[in-house]
Amino acid sequence: MVGPGPNLPQRQHRNFVSYLIDSLIAFVSAHAWLAYLTLFLAALLEAVPVVGSVIPGSTVILALSALVPGGELWLSWVLAAVIVGAMLGDGSAFWIGHRAKREILSAWPMSRYPRVVAQSEAFFHRWGTLAVFFARFVPPVRAFVPITAGALGMPPSRFYAVNIPAILLWAPAHVLPGVLAVSALHQYAGLPPHAGLAKHYWILAVIGGAVIVALASWAIRRRYGGGAIEPATEPVNKKG
Repeated sequence: MVGPGPNLPQRQHRNFVSYLIDSLIAFVSAHAWLAYLTLFLAALLEAVPVVGSVIPGSTVILALSALVPGGELWLSWVLAAVIVGAMLGDGSAFWIGHRAKREILSAWPMSRYPRVVAQSEAFFHRWGTLAVFFARFVPPVRAFVPITAGALGMPPSRFYAVNIPAILLWAPAHVLPGVLAVSALHQYAGLPPHAGLAKHYWILAVIGGAVIVALASWAIRRRYGGGAIEPATEPVNKKG
């Protein structure tokens, strides 16, 4: 009688991973609206002050965009969800600042992040109107510049004239890399999205790459300027 062989644990592990990926793809295929809702919320929350500094919205967008070439999601709907979410998030933050004026910058929870508020103001004063455009591509000030622009009195027409084109460029810049990476695997590596284990490789590679990029960005900010997104602490008075 022939035994199960030494490769059985590896096969079982591979089958388990394949089962998880198959389940994920099947779930997204059957509930695509949840994926679009997740994309919408990821883009919206990235524009919320404080929250946007810690929510890995870009990672979520990159990972889910990898499902487009396989047909689980539609590119047009992915872009629409991301664009609408970003516009609603930026617009809401701007109008909160526009109505509350400068007092909002020293109110809770903004008051707990004086460094990033100061960075956002300096960024705004340095670049003027273009700060709204550039901030879309520069975390963590991306989550603070819209509310700062409103608080400092930028006219709404000027804000939207710059913010909307920025979002229209930012959205494809976050969606298309995942789509193109999977398409490249299909075209140049001969790994069709739905052929056997190929779909497991590409979805794991893209999601893994997105996680690595997010962790690397967090580590760099932590080492070279991460204090900007940490809440301020009260100074300790030393006696003696």
